[in-house]
Amino acid sequence: MVNNRYNPNITAEEIAAHELSWFKGEIVQVEDMETFSRVLPRLRGKDLLGFDTETRPSFRKGKKNKVSLIQLSTDKLAVLFRINRIGLPDELISLLSSPSVIKAGVAIHDDLRFLKGVKKFSPEGFVDLQSFVKDFGIESSGLKKLTAIVLGFRISKRQQVTDWEAEQLSEAQMIYAATDAWVCHQIYRKLTNGSLTPKPPRGGFRGEESPPWGSR
Repeated sequence: MVNNRYNPNITAEEIAAHELSWFKGEIVQVEDMETFSRVLPRLRGKDLLGFDTETRPSFRKGKKNKVSLIQLSTDKLAVLFRINRIGLPDELISLLSSPSVIKAGVAIHDDLRFLKGVKKFSPEGFVDLQSFVKDFGIESSGLKKLTAIVLGFRISKRQQVTDWEAEQLSEAQMIYAATDAWVCHQIYRKLTNGSLTPKPPRGGFRGEESPPWGSR
């Protein structure tokens, strides 16, 4: 049975009419194993994490760069793992392989395929919101549209094609990356009324102030 509580689609003009918002919690950038060991325990024991990745853009046809960043977010904490610096530590792989922790993201199939190429593992507990939202009568699939439809605010995508392998990520990049993972967390939680059910099947995944980046 389809839940028709939400609008199936939304136009660019309707999105533009929504208020701009972004993640305003704590952001931890992980680019060394000391920071990794300190922050990873703060993600353990969570039932739900928002998931996203960032990749340095390629402007050559047919060339796709490696994933540079993995973002995992709770309600108030976003952790940015610079895997171009630290790789994929076993403890992070364990979290990505845990069926007891839901990792909600958008269009995650290619990301997981790349990550499995870096280090062989079986991702479990993943929910692809692009498929999940169809049970709620939502036909749109992009994160910007899903955020406006489900959460009622607008997010900026202005930092999407910046250099994610820069020596130092800017504040705008960090907020952008944190926001993308956080809204995935918020969308899944709202759709399930905070119950975190139904769980994804084992063995896979279902298909005010001014911001520092401007308002686009």
